[in-house]
Amino acid sequence: MAEWTRVAHIAEVLPGERMTAWVDDLPILIANIDGDYFAVEDKCTHEDFELSAGPIDADTATIECVLHGARFDLKTGEALCAPAYTPVRAFSLKIEDDYVWVDLE
Repeated sequence: MAEWTRVAHIAEVLPGERMTAWVDDLPILIANIDGDYFAVEDKCTHEDFELSAGPIDADTATIECVLHGARFDLKTGEALCAPAYTPVRAFSLKIEDDYVWVDLE
C-alpha cells in the first residue's frame, strides 16, 4: 500500500531546478526537468555524497555525483557508470493540489 508523503510545493521546484526535501533522516532529491518531476534518494551509493550537488543532464534525465563522477538515472535510480554499481533509491511521485508527493513504501 502506498505511503504518500508531501515533500514540496511545485513553486519550490521550478523547471530546471532541484531541491532536497527531508523526511525524518531521509534526504530526497526532487528535480524538475521541463515539467517532469523526479525523486531519488539524495545520496550517492558509492560514497554517500549528496547527489544534489552534481549536474543534471536534462536530455537524458541523469545526475552525476561531483565526488567521483558516478551517474544515475533519475527515473529509475539505475547506476549508469563506475564507480557506483548499486542503484540509488527512486521514488514514485505525483503532483496533487500543487504539491509534490512521494511514495515512501
